Amino acid sequence: MESIKNQFARKLMEIKAIKLQPQEPFTWASGWKSPIYTDNRKTLSFPQLRSFVKLELCHAIQENFPEAEAVAGVATGAIAQGALVAEELGLPYSYVRPKPKDHGMGNQVEGEITKGAKVVVVEDLISTGGSSLKAVEALRQYGVEVIGMVASFTYGFPVAEEAFAAAGVKLITLSDYEHVVEEAAKTGYIKEEEKAVLAEWRKSPSTWKQE
Repeated sequence: MESIKNQFARKLMEIKAIKLQPQEPFTWASGWKSPIYTDNRKTLSFPQLRSFVKLELCHAIQENFPEAEAVAGVATGAIAQGALVAEELGLPYSYVRPKPKDHGMGNQVEGEITKGAKVVVVEDLISTGGSSLKAVEALRQYGVEVIGMVASFTYGFPVAEEAFAAAGVKLITLSDYEHVVEEAAKTGYIKEEEKAVLAEWRKSPSTWKQE
């Protein structure tokens, strides 16, 4: 039976939420050159796929974090999907801003979560893990227990895996870079020889240069 990781990787490429261009790299906001560009928010525009993501994230929470008492989304990419997941599970929902507001109550966590509650964080995309783990830290400072994170996609960078381990956060994703490359090769989206280029990039994305 085909895995969820393979299914979702293929679905993301079908709607062009993921694009692979090993020979014509993209430039990320960080300045990194990258053979891949990911925009999972496009899934919100396709009702069947939107529902697929919602239900699979819910299944991931039920299977890995059954004790969850609330859901928190990471702004801005995961606000909508987090709300859909919380609605499906019948749990309280909040979202976490990148930094506290500079007006009003100065909130960073928007909404209300009972202090001490067991919270699962919903994220859109994991790259280095920095912004995701800042949201975790904000929730911990707010006074809740973060029991884990579920996300649509991860690049699987070693730096991110190390950061999540150091922060003590279990991460479950619906798909990842490895399965995207696998599906892309299977469908002829990329050439077999380009797989090596894509593998090299993931090892050290900050220093990668196109040959």
